[in-house]
Amino acid sequence: MLARAKVANGRTSPRLILASSSPRRRQILALLGVPYEVLVAAVAEQPLPGEGPEAAARRVALAKAQAAAARRGTGVVVGADTIVVLDGLILGKPVDAGEATRMLRALRGRCHAVITGVAVLNLDTCHQEVSAPTTEVCMRRYSEAEIAAYVAGGEPFDKAGAYAVQSAIFHPAATVRGCYLNVVGLPLCAVVASLCAVGFAVPPLAPARLADVCRSCLRRDILVRGCT
Repeated sequence: MLARAKVANGRTSPRLILASSSPRRRQILALLGVPYEVLVAAVAEQPLPGEGPEAAARRVALAKAQAAAARRGTGVVVGADTIVVLDGLILGKPVDAGEATRMLRALRGRCHAVITGVAVLNLDTCHQEVSAPTTEVCMRRYSEAEIAAYVAGGEPFDKAGAYAVQSAIFHPAATVRGCYLNVVGLPLCAVVASLCAVGFAVPPLAPARLADVCRSCLRRDILVRGCT
């Protein structure tokens, strides 16, 4: 059995498991100040025929969590899948420089949706919560030279839609309406709400960590007060 993690009020919670290799999701989950382990299992991320973007995000996030859960008998697993949607079409991770360039050109100067499916499974109680928050991102009119330099740097290739909203070099977004962390890859407020719903005790977010949380998440006071 996995060790149980202590929280601020002395109560113990099941071990937290992140079913993702994404360094961005690791950084976001680490803001909670709760020990966790990373356990990744390969899951196909392509949407099924006729499947809508939100349904695809939910299904893949749940599949990731279930694949990790199959390798553990206890604990709470968090799975996530981020999808970029432009004009109803899902933009996945580009396979090469040409596809990355085409995606960035298509997104330039336009607004699109970013959906992150979040699945949280409590393996001890069989309780699960699945959600799919959506954020609207409007891109700035970056130049062809900026696209070429960004693609040449290699950053687009492991990211849906071929961009990282947090890129300090590219700065692709003009505006973000909704949860910023959702676009980075893990909507913290949705994750905490689901953790609380499945019985995982989350301590109040430490004041020193609040600066790294988006305004949309902070409006959900569950981050400030935590749950027991």
